[in-house]
Amino acid sequence: MKGKTKRKFTADFKLKVVLEVLKEKDTLATISKRHELHPNQISDWKKQFLESATTFFDATGKATPSLTEPDVALLYEQIGRLQMELMFFKKKLPL
Repeated sequence: MKGKTKRKFTADFKLKVVLEVLKEKDTLATISKRHELHPNQISDWKKQFLESATTFFDATGKATPSLTEPDVALLYEQIGRLQMELMFFKKKLPL
């Protein structure tokens, strides 16, 4: 006897369902029946969407990871090494 397989939904499908709920033209029960989903599942998707929506309008306009102090120090060290190599090669290979 085989059990039900777990359904997987694409991000586009989830977004479409959440936007339907946010438009409030139909009730949550109606939308869940139409898409054959449990209302709690739709509510979870809506909650996830609303929590992550705030990062969309962040001050910089895009989500960029910030560099920590060790990262910056490592980058400056690498720049110094590359500059020394460049000076060395300029002396060894005059054009």
